[in-house]
Amino acid sequence: MKQSTIFSISKPKGYLTLIFWIFIIVFGGSFILKDALPYFGFNEDILGRWWEYKWSLIGHISGGLLAISIGPFQFWKGFRNKYLKTHRWLGRIYLIAILIGTISATHLAWTSALKIHWTWAFALQGLAIAWIITATMAYVSVMRKRIQQHKDWMIRSYVVTFAFVTFRWLTELPMVQELGSFVERGPTTIWVSWAIPLLITEVFINWNKK
Repeated sequence: MKQSTIFSISKPKGYLTLIFWIFIIVFGGSFILKDALPYFGFNEDILGRWWEYKWSLIGHISGGLLAISIGPFQFWKGFRNKYLKTHRWLGRIYLIAILIGTISATHLAWTSALKIHWTWAFALQGLAIAWIITATMAYVSVMRKRIQQHKDWMIRSYVVTFAFVTFRWLTELPMVQELGSFVERGPTTIWVSWAIPLLITEVFINWNKK
């Protein structure tokens, strides 16, 4: 009998999944090291216009970093099956991280973001609302023991969580920077960073459902 471990990959689909998660981890890790961690130095030159709102910014970034880091472990079937209690605790931490990140993002939206333009504040608030709703639905589903529904909402939740990485990547593309000033391109870019991936996710989730 072949012994099952948390590392076993038995089908071609498993290899594709592994490649996908390696890409996500490398892509997300690059964002964390390059764009997120420098803010924890509490350097006024780095924080710039966010210096006045540094604690909200740190709360927002911390919540996002925790959620991004926890996500791959929550989707790792072998790890989840072998360490179910750890999986549940990580799920609670994931939800708390998103709650902190959402509260912080809401404060930033109607303070520092509003000073830039109301469309930027509204876009940031829209992402925060999508973030907390998808995570809350995942939690409600598992509390009602609707496991498949919980898995589907966790996928949606992580797609929205990853929007922070997607947004930063999009804003650094030359073709996006040529679209105009930040006020002109920023709000649209942040909507695109989660709304389109979430639409694609919906197609993926519901494709084979009867």
